[in-house]
Amino acid sequence: MKKILTIILSLGALTIFLSSCEDELDQRPITERESNNFYSNEEELESAVLAVYAKLQNRGLYGLDLIGAGEISSDNTFDEVPANDGGRFGQLDEFTAIPGNDLVGDIWKESFIGIQRANTVLNRIGDINFEDDNVKQHRIGEMKFIRALLYFNLVRLYGDVPLVLEETVNPNDFFGQGRTPIAEVYTQIQTDLSEAITGLPAINGAARPGKGAARSLLGKVYLTLGQYSEAATQLQSVFDSGNYGLVANVADIFGEENENNSEVVFAVQFAAGLNGNSEGTPAHSQFSPSGTVSNAKGHNLPTVDFYNLYDDNDLRKSVFVGVTDNGVPFTKKWTVNPSNADDGGSDYMVIRYADVVLMLAEALNETGNTVDAADLLNSIRNRAGLANTAANTQVALRDAIALERRFELIGEGHRWFDLLRMGKAITTMNTWFANNGKNITIDENDLLLPIPQSQIDTDPAIKQNPGY
Repeated sequence: MKKILTIILSLGALTIFLSSCEDELDQRPITERESNNFYSNEEELESAVLAVYAKLQNRGLYGLDLIGAGEISSDNTFDEVPANDGGRFGQLDEFTAIPGNDLVGDIWKESFIGIQRANTVLNRIGDINFEDDNVKQHRIGEMKFIRALLYFNLVRLYGDVPLVLEETVNPNDFFGQGRTPIAEVYTQIQTDLSEAITGLPAINGAARPGKGAARSLLGKVYLTLGQYSEAATQLQSVFDSGNYGLVANVADIFGEENENNSEVVFAVQFAAGLNGNSEGTPAHSQFSPSGTVSNAKGHNLPTVDFYNLYDDNDLRKSVFVGVTDNGVPFTKKWTVNPSNADDGGSDYMVIRYADVVLMLAEALNETGNTVDAADLLNSIRNRAGLANTAANTQVALRDAIALERRFELIGEGHRWFDLLRMGKAITTMNTWFANNGKNITIDENDLLLPIPQSQIDTDPAIKQNPGY
């Protein structure tokens, strides 16, 4: 049964509200207890674990903002009306983000709340007896995976960030710490993921990470660091496991009726019509062109330039992207809730197997194995109805894989991070702006978001990024 969670955890109290969807609704009473007295048994600790997963649903994270932040600064998507919502997404699109931008603050805040929740579980779980010790080890692995995931997002978006690995009982203990260098944060991310791989089961269901999810994320971390052999080792293990596979028909990858398919390595789950419409995602309305659905905001829309890159024979052109009567492209990867456009039921695949296949192709190509890299690339192309790639050199394959990632992962929040990882963000975006008549140029100072002003005001030891 698919579990959808709304759990609010604070230092002073734990509020638990669980609901499940599909054929039945199961609600537990709301309870409030002092956190210091709460974690006394397995059931209570499991509630804290669920609270960590619930945080991932937040709009500041995979409910909305992280998806847009991973793409809208790139050449894939744009903001139809940059001033919409006070410029939350529009400022990222035009590289004018300010420290007071709500999106900039929400991603930071919600990420650190999630990290705090994970730290709380990791701090308390050692003293709790579980009926099955394997389950206990799984939970430890899950929390380390999520902590690593959140820090990976933070360090790519903001650069140096405070590295906090203990439960924050007294926030004053961390004032004055400042920001931890990127290299140290990456070291901890790798440590967390390596330990998560040890503790996690081979398969843990789409909504909880298994070994494959941790290896996939670690592979992406190694790619980001330019450690291609290490990346290939992790990603090849996922590929060889046989636990995942490409869905044969591209039309069956997304949609509520297709959730938890073989391509889902790890997903954040949503459901419409539950809990006062609090369990759904607003991604469909926020990422739809103005006037197409209720409360459409026109954020993160595919550019016409990108849409025109698709081959007419590419099945993804019509399945993944739609076009309004006015010629405005939009992503079709989010299902529509006709009764409430802000309460969508589409899960978000944080790690999708097609991404793993293309990352493995990239890692193998960078280590000189162009033959196997081309075969992996072709598996994605062939599913889309396309012939094998004509690229047959390392340089040509590098470009072909990068382009295929655009076609396959449009709207899923990967392109900006790809450009950063490949060292192409500045040249790609300056070329795109020039070709589209936009008086915008970017430099190294534009590759990171500003540190939220609220954090600097709270703790002067946290310094602003250059250029803001």
